[in-house]
Amino acid sequence: MIEAIKKLRQHLLTGVSYVIPFIACGGIMLAISIALGRIAPGAPFLELILRIGSTAFALMLPVLAGYIAYSIAGKPGLVPGFIGGYLSGEVNAGFLGALLAGLLAGYIVQIIKRIPVHKYIRPIMPILIIPIVSSGIIGIIMLKVLGIPIANLMIAAGNMLRTMNTGNSIILGMILGAMIAFDMGGPINKTAFFFGAAMIKEGNFHIMGACAAAICTPPLGMGLATILRRKLWNEEEREAGIAALAMGMMGITEGAIPFAAADPLRVIPCIVFGSMAASTIAMLGKVGDHAPHGGPIVVALAAIDHPLVYGVAIMVGTIVTAILVNTMKALRSENRNTTTNVQEAT
Repeated sequence: MIEAIKKLRQHLLTGVSYVIPFIACGGIMLAISIALGRIAPGAPFLELILRIGSTAFALMLPVLAGYIAYSIAGKPGLVPGFIGGYLSGEVNAGFLGALLAGLLAGYIVQIIKRIPVHKYIRPIMPILIIPIVSSGIIGIIMLKVLGIPIANLMIAAGNMLRTMNTGNSIILGMILGAMIAFDMGGPINKTAFFFGAAMIKEGNFHIMGACAAAICTPPLGMGLATILRRKLWNEEEREAGIAALAMGMMGITEGAIPFAAADPLRVIPCIVFGSMAASTIAMLGKVGDHAPHGGPIVVALAAIDHPLVYGVAIMVGTIVTAILVNTMKALRSENRNTTTNVQEAT
């Protein structure tokens, strides 16, 4: 069981190592276009940068799923993995859907590879039969199995938020923060975000204020974590932390994805708690956001009511995230060392 978990984590880390440059490239280019857009709105060069950055982000899910499948099944896993990751974006399953698609694609290919075939068929298996069959299976799963329940879930979540808008603001703030952080730009995140954007049109800026504070705390918190306790993180993770800080400042939640994809069971709860803290403080402080965006950048756009409270909310959420994730990571390291010592003693 422990060995299986280690292999699973290695597959996830392989996908993460390939996707980090795409996230960093896309996030920083988007951040540049947002930051300079205030100085030169509508500039053709900035629109070009925005388009290139958006393209890098669009490739993020296929690359993540493709290389998870590659880690499991080798080159034959690439095609179904890439297709599954792309379709995850199409059905709004987000990064969690891409993780699942990559794992399914890899294991499906592994099963197909074990099927005995005639010696004349064997040479075309990895270049023709395996890609077609595995892609067909993963495509059907993503389009017909995952797509419908995810769509229904998003509709139900939107209706729930509209009902709660007239209720307890603290509970609403906590729910919005949890949704924003849970899948970092995926369908759950987008449901909360678009709900906040819709409320702007109705003159309620507090919903977007809570979302805006929560949006940036996952990448800022993960980036801060890599600075506070550098020894807990490898060089690649520390570099990802720097990129995450830059993206967090611009309100790009996806900066936390490399960390969550590598260790979802520990990272996701930590960033969820951090975003919940930020959104709840913002809601209690009646922070209003007049622009459908988040992060410290919106203060520079003069779009925030009560900017001091907004800053406090982001700082608290960031610190909570960093402390929690470093604590979880340190505990894991201690448990691993204890296990190693026990095995050596026996």
